[in-house]
Amino acid sequence: MLSKGIESFEKLPAGADLVFEPKWDGFRCIVFRDGDEIVLGSRNERALTRYFPELCEALARELPGRIVVDGEIVVPGPVGLDFDALQQRIHPADSRVRMLAEKTPASFIAFDLLAEGNDDLTGQPFVARRAALEKAFAKVQPPVHLTPATSSEEEARDWFTRFEGAGLDGVVAKPADVEYLPDKRVMFKVKHHRTADCAIAGFRWHKDGKGVGSLLLGLCDDEGTLHHVGVCASFATKFRTELLQELEPLREDALETHPWRGWAEMMGDGRMPGGMNRWNAQKDMSWEPLKVERVVEIEFDQLQSQRFRRVARFIRWRPDKTPEQCRYDQLEVAVPLELREVFSR
Repeated sequence: MLSKGIESFEKLPAGADLVFEPKWDGFRCIVFRDGDEIVLGSRNERALTRYFPELCEALARELPGRIVVDGEIVVPGPVGLDFDALQQRIHPADSRVRMLAEKTPASFIAFDLLAEGNDDLTGQPFVARRAALEKAFAKVQPPVHLTPATSSEEEARDWFTRFEGAGLDGVVAKPADVEYLPDKRVMFKVKHHRTADCAIAGFRWHKDGKGVGSLLLGLCDDEGTLHHVGVCASFATKFRTELLQELEPLREDALETHPWRGWAEMMGDGRMPGGMNRWNAQKDMSWEPLKVERVVEIEFDQLQSQRFRRVARFIRWRPDKTPEQCRYDQLEVAVPLELREVFSR
C-alpha cells in the first residue's frame, strides 16, 4: 500500500480520522514467516532475504510462527539511521554481506499486519490491523521494533520536527478505516522540503539521447573544494532541450580544469558522478563535464552524509550567485537524535 505526498499538514483531508506514524528512511519490506521459512520481499518484489541474514535470525526469534508483516528495514548508526550503510548491504558477494551484517546490523520496524495464522487481515480497517499488530509485537526485542503511532496531529507535528535528525523522512497519515490496498495511494506523507543554491558541474543525457536527463550538483566545503552532492532531474521534454542549449557554451574544453577531472577519467565505482548504480548495474552513469560557472536553485527533502538523499527539483537559475558561494553552510541540518530516543518516546 502506497502514499501520496502533500506539502504540509494543512493539506490533509479535513475531518478525516487519521493515524500518524513516523516515515522511516530505509528499504520498504514485507516479511513472510511460515515456521522456519522467512522471506523478505521488497516493494518491487525483489527478494532481500540473502542481504540481511542477521535480520532473518532475529525475526525467526521474535515473530509468531505464521505471519505477514509490512515494515521498513533500516540500519541504525551512532547518530541516527544510516542509509548509506543500508545501501552497502545490497552486494553480490555473500562474504561481504555477512561481514557487513556484523559491522552494520540492520533493524526491522513494523507498521502493518497483513496476515496472522490462517487469517487474512487485509480486508480489515487499519485500526483493527494496528491493534492486532500491537498484540503480536507486544514482547518483541531489538532489532525488531513496532513503529510509534498516534491519533494526535499535534504529536505528529512534533515528530516531524524533532525526529528528523534520527533519519525520519517525515510523517505518514493513514485513514483509520482504510483496508490494505496494494498499489493504491490511499495514505498521505508529509515530507521535509528545503531549497539550496548549487553549482552545476556536469550533466547526464536523457535516455532518449535528445536532451539533458539530469544536472550534477556541487557544493563547496570550508576549503573551497567542490563536492558532488546529487542531481536534479525529472524535466519536461521541452525543458530538456532548452537545458542542452543553455549549457552548450560550457561544454567545450570543460574537462581541462574541471575539479572532478579525476573522477571523469576513472569513471569508477563509488560515490563519484560516474559510479555504478547499485540497483541497476546496466544503467549508464557516464556524464558530461561542464565549466563550473552556473548556479541553480533546487528543492530537496533531506541531506544525509553530505549528499541529497533523493533527486532534487529544479526551481530557477541564479545568475546573481557564483559557484564559490554555493557552500554547505547554507543548508539547514537537523540536530542528530539517536534511534533509541525515538522508540523511548
